[in-house]
Parts: sequence; structure tokens; C-alpha cells
Amino acid sequence: MPKEFTQEEMEEIQVAFQNVDVDGNGYVTANEIGGLFQELGKPMPGYKIRELLESLDRDKDSRISLEEFTEMFRDVKSNTMASAFKSALKQKEGIVSIGGTSEISSAGTTHTIAEEERHAFANYINVSLKDDPDCSNLPIDPNNDSLFKAVSNGIILCKLINHSVPDTIDERTINIKKLTAFTIQENLNLALNSASAIGCQVVNIGASDLKEGKPHLVLGLLWQIIRIGLFANIELSRNEALAALLEEGETLEDLMRLSPEELLLRWMNFHLKKDGIIVKNFSSDVKDSVAYFHLLEAIAPDGSKEDEPKIEIDMNGCYLGDNTKRAEAMLQEADKLDCRQFVTPGDVVSGNAKLNMAFVATLFNKYPALTKPENQDFNLESETREERTFRNWMNSLGVNPHVNHLYGDIQSALVIFQLYEKVNVEVNWDRVNRGPFKQMIGGNMKKVENCNYAVELGKTKAKFSLVGIGGEDLYNGVQNLTLSVLWQLMRRYTVNVLSDLGHGEVAGDDLIVSWVNETLEKAGKTSSIKSFKDPEISNSQPILDLIDAIQPSSVKFDLVHTKDELTDEEKLSNAKYAISMARKIGAKVYALPEDIVEVNPKMVMTIFACLMGRGLKKV
Repeated sequence: MPKEFTQEEMEEIQVAFQNVDVDGNGYVTANEIGGLFQELGKPMPGYKIRELLESLDRDKDSRISLEEFTEMFRDVKSNTMASAFKSALKQKEGIVSIGGTSEISSAGTTHTIAEEERHAFANYINVSLKDDPDCSNLPIDPNNDSLFKAVSNGIILCKLINHSVPDTIDERTINIKKLTAFTIQENLNLALNSASAIGCQVVNIGASDLKEGKPHLVLGLLWQIIRIGLFANIELSRNEALAALLEEGETLEDLMRLSPEELLLRWMNFHLKKDGIIVKNFSSDVKDSVAYFHLLEAIAPDGSKEDEPKIEIDMNGCYLGDNTKRAEAMLQEADKLDCRQFVTPGDVVSGNAKLNMAFVATLFNKYPALTKPENQDFNLESETREERTFRNWMNSLGVNPHVNHLYGDIQSALVIFQLYEKVNVEVNWDRVNRGPFKQMIGGNMKKVENCNYAVELGKTKAKFSLVGIGGEDLYNGVQNLTLSVLWQLMRRYTVNVLSDLGHGEVAGDDLIVSWVNETLEKAGKTSSIKSFKDPEISNSQPILDLIDAIQPSSVKFDLVHTKDELTDEEKLSNAKYAISMARKIGAKVYALPEDIVEVNPKMVMTIFACLMGRGLKKV
């Protein structure tokens, strides 16, 4: 019989999984497995990593899910590769000791969690939100479990989301005073649905988990939120100076397709080149702090700018014989740049990849020390709202690879196949080329084959309208055609919520409009909508009335602009409030306030469909 785990052991397995899952996307990949062994000072050859991945990857999708990770711990006796992986996990400092080795105290069961992450995240929150009058329970003591209690009422989570992606949450909707179990639940709903809207994966996290302060889930969510904020400007369309990192033979498009992690490594090596240092990871290659010393020296202001006085980096600490003492000396120099964040000397020496990556991102954000090439011809368009919405939606579902650049990261169609499965369209994975495509002969043609199959599935299985769309259009990232496919996937995903509640595939636009109007009328509301193009939607009144009909007395109408002729600014204010209120009552809305003001029928439809789903769950 397979071994059954206690709740205590399951929580420890989940903590271990999240510590290996460096990018927080819900899956462990070959790169992350390689990074684990690098951190332990036992680098594993590429072919060995691939063998290990294959031995653990039960559904053969080139990644390890939490379920597969858990199965590994049931019985590894006959699997030497899995045994090696399990052994490596136990050796890694700061993760867990799985298998009944947790200490039992008089206060109950305690788990060995990633204490360094708890410490780092508590300090980050203390610094980031120190001036916010609503965060009365700051500073958080980083040396105990105060962090988990501090986030349990949802206020800090909401504030942190806005710190990472400003204006995501209308702060008028956050319950601050005289909190009750119900208003705390609302705050946590608001935080979770808003986190999902900015691309965090929250599928396995509930409000009760956060209220109880479950360490592995709280830390996992905090890391995703913090990571999004740290990486916001590490993208070429937002920071054209990154073009200085172009290597010979590369195009701007090549650079755009690099992940933030890859760009950070590229940035480090750009500044370390003159010293002959090459960094390949954020773990073993930075343990001795030597690369960090030279990086600090390279990016520190030299006094050439009027608003930046010169900061001298003392390199003497680089020559200390002890790694821990050298790391402390390095962090003292980083403090001169106001960048002593995320890592302690122990985190540097142990090679904690997640926290070291966050430290480097902090350095980049404060002192990029890059100059846009003068002769570089830029013709980069910023990400549109629609593209950002689709990208965040996909990432919130935990697709792999994580979508950083919409068109580049879905070029292989692997993400699209995962989305098909999310909308209950069966994928024959035997027909799918899994990659890694760089190592395949004819890798690009294999991607095109995948795209052809993706279009075929859309036409034959999903019954999408894909007239004039071919596989090469997806491969080449033809904007309007690619977005058409993604929209139909997102629409199906949204409407499936209604299907699950008993409405089947008849839950089309007319049904949703009819339900909205009937619900408004029963609640005694005077507003109504003719369609998702109705100009009356632009003032948000029908949406706010519907929210109040679903959850009576939830909307504070004294905060809503209600005069006949509203300015665009007043409409936007109403829309921000409406979006946050929808999320607060439990609707997972991905649309943006501007979609309401402009009456974007696609996104407006998703708002009403999500509210309909929320309303039907009450019945």
C-alpha cells in the first residue's frame, strides 16, 4: 500500500516544493533542479538532470507538479534518481526535514520552514509599507512567526499588491477599522482575487489558509507578489537602456524574449566583464560574495551626476578569508547604496537562489548603470492592456513556461495546450513536441507543428471561430490573430464557471444579459444593460448595482459619482471602485477599470459573467 502522509508531513512537502520552485509558478523545472544541486555544491550534468526530470515527471510534460513531487515521497526505493533528489532536498539548508522529524513542543506541532524567507519578507514589508498609516501592526518582528499573524487580516496583503502594481486595488474597498470575521474574509477575497489579476497563481490558496497563517502558503503568495514588483522594470519595452545588454548577432526581439531572471544574469555579467568574472546562477556562483563586491563597485555612483554624490565601495572586504565575514562586509557596502535587502550573510553563503535573485533585482532597480545605445533604432510598442490582461490570466493559472513576453513565450504552443486543458478540451500529448527546442534538430519547425495542432484543436474540439488563422500565425506572433485565439480561450474559461453551475454551453451573451437585468430588477435597482456595448456601462452604475444586489449593502454609494454627466476622471474613479468591489465579494475579475470606461465589450462581458457566477453560487 502506498504511504499516506499526515497533514504535518504534507505541509512540509509543500514547503520543500515551494523552496525548489524558485520562480513560484507552481512547477519545478530542469533549471530549478539544476539550481538545487548547484546550491549544494554538487552540480549535476545536464543529461543527469534530464534523466531525473523524466523519472519524476509522470505525465511527461517536462515539469514536476506538486502532485508528482508528493508521489516521489511515497516510494523511492526502486528509483535511484528520485532517491538522489530526495536526499538533496534533505541536505538543503532551511527547507525541511521530511518524514516525521519536526519538533513537537508544548504549544503543538511546529514545522521547519524557510526561516530565511520569513525573515526577508518581513523586513521587506517593514521597509515598503513603513509610512502607511493603515498598517498599524508594523514593524513585523522578522525573528518569529509574527509575519503570519500580520497578514492574516488581509490589509498588508492588499497594500503590498498595490506596492508591486500600483492602483490594482482601490483602497476605499479595504476594510481597515473594527474588523470582524466577515470583513476580514472580504479583505482576503480582495487580496487573493487581486493577486490573481496581476498574475499570481492562487489556485490552491484560500482565504482560510491566509487567515490561519499557513506558513508555506503565505510565503508562497508573498514571494509571487514581491517578485512581480521587483521585476516590473526589468523589461525592454519599459526600460530601453536594457538594449545595452545586446550581444553580438542579437536583435531587440531576442532580448525581449529573455525572462527577468535571464536579464538579471545578463546585467550582472555586463558589469562584471571587465573583471573577468562570469555568473551563471544566483546560488553557487555568488556564495563567496566576490562577484557581488565587483558588481557593487561597478554600479556605485561615481559623482558624475549632480543628483548622485559619489559612493566609494571599500573592496578590502573582498579579500577576507572567511565566506561569512566576506558576505557581511559586502552587505555593509550594499548598505551604502541603500540596497541591503533580502539576504543575510548566511543566505549569500548558503546560496539561497530566490533571495539572492531578489537582492540582485534590488540592485538593478536602484542602480542599473546602463545607458541606452545612441545608434540603436527603437521601434518597441509597450504591452497593451489587452495583452497584459491575457498574460496575467495565463500566469495565474500556473502555465509553464511563465509568460513574460506574450508572443515569444507562447510561440511553441505549449502554453496554449495547457489552456485548452483548463477549458476542458482534451489534448493528445503524443502529438505535441515538448522541447527543449534549442536542442532539437529543426526546433522551429517543431514549434510550427505544435501551433498547427493548436489551431486544429481550436477548430475541431473547442469549436472556436478561427477562420483565416493558421499555425504559422501563432508561431510568428501575428497580433490580432493570436489575441483572437487567446480571447476565445479566456471567454470559454470564464463561461465554464457558469457551466459548472448548471447552465451548460447555453451560457451565452444573451443569457448573461438577461440574468443581469432580472437580478437588478428583483433587487429594486433602476439600472439595466442592453448589451455589453451599452454606453451606460461606462459610468459603472450597472456593475455597482449588480454587486449590491448580489451582496446587499456592500457598496458604499456615497463614494460613487452619480450625476448625469461624469468626467472621464470620475468614470475612472467609479470603475476602479467597481473592479475592486467585484473582487471583494469573491468574483475573480481580470478586466481593468479602463475597460469599463471605454466599454470594451469583451472585458465587460467577463466582468458580468464572473459576477453572475458569484451570484449563482448564493442560490
